[in-house]
Amino acid sequence: EQAAQVQAALSAQLLPADAAVWDWLEVQAGVPRIALATQEQFVPQMINLELVGGVSFRKGCYPGQEIVARSQYRGTLKRRMWLIHGEGEVPAAATEIFRPEDPEQPCGMVVNAAAAPQGGWDGLAELKIDAAGGALHLGSAGGSPVRVGELPYAVPIGDAA
Repeated sequence: EQAAQVQAALSAQLLPADAAVWDWLEVQAGVPRIALATQEQFVPQMINLELVGGVSFRKGCYPGQEIVARSQYRGTLKRRMWLIHGEGEVPAAATEIFRPEDPEQPCGMVVNAAAAPQGGWDGLAELKIDAAGGALHLGSAGGSPVRVGELPYAVPIGDAA
């Protein structure tokens, strides 16, 4: 009932932002968005859900709880989510990421991405921990390069062996 009044009051002081800006801000915040293409691809810790309050270890039972809890308490994750940046068109969710030294085996996957105001695109990618520091390419080992950036929160890498 009060939505129009609230919107009028806010628009007197703030500029509205379209959905593309919100998508980019969500990427910058390090909050993954699961799409149909990435459904059932990740254990929650692989995409940092426990770091952004997206999973609780104090609640009751849920499907897959044993795997999620084991990953949390054993600390043997080999994959984590990182902020990435690339040039060109915004990649679709589930686009694979490769290292030049291993052209046959993807080392990660785009979780979600959005156009960046400074040009190119920014995205969140689930990557092998040992791949996050090296050269990465989108779609194939010879694809367009992507670089890893920093998330606004610390990412514990634990035992990456």
